[in-house]
Amino acid sequence: MGSILDMCHGAPLETLEPGTVLLPEGKMSGHLYVLKSGMVEVLRGETQVAVIEEPGAVFGEMSVLLNRPHTATVRALTPVTVYALDDAESFLKSNPEIAFLVGRLLAGRLNAATTYLADLKRQFEDQSNHLCMVGDVLDALIHQQDEDFSLGPERESDPRL
Repeated sequence: MGSILDMCHGAPLETLEPGTVLLPEGKMSGHLYVLKSGMVEVLRGETQVAVIEEPGAVFGEMSVLLNRPHTATVRALTPVTVYALDDAESFLKSNPEIAFLVGRLLAGRLNAATTYLADLKRQFEDQSNHLCMVGDVLDALIHQQDEDFSLGPERESDPRL
């Protein structure tokens, strides 16, 4: 299995100028981007939460997979070249290897977040301030199931399910 970047060869490439917004927080675009070169920033509101320049970084996957607006803005800090996938849902459905790699990426992020939160819980569980609710956050992350989950049409008719 190759990397996401390797698997995007042949997808449309876009070169964007510094300041260009790839994904706007709070909006749905259906777009997925894979960074080929350059540097982007990720903003929640006006707070910069990350600067990313790693080729193969993926942006927009959460919005596509959850069918919800983007949770952050992604903006070019330098000239940026990206693989641009306008119909990301169809692209992921028709490319299971890429979908698997995106799933692995998201699982890694979730693991890092829950590990960090578990450490915070251990450190602050005896406090009565807002830090004591870290356990509630962890519980929600681990046990929350999307109420809108349903099998896809190709699986609904499968008698084994």
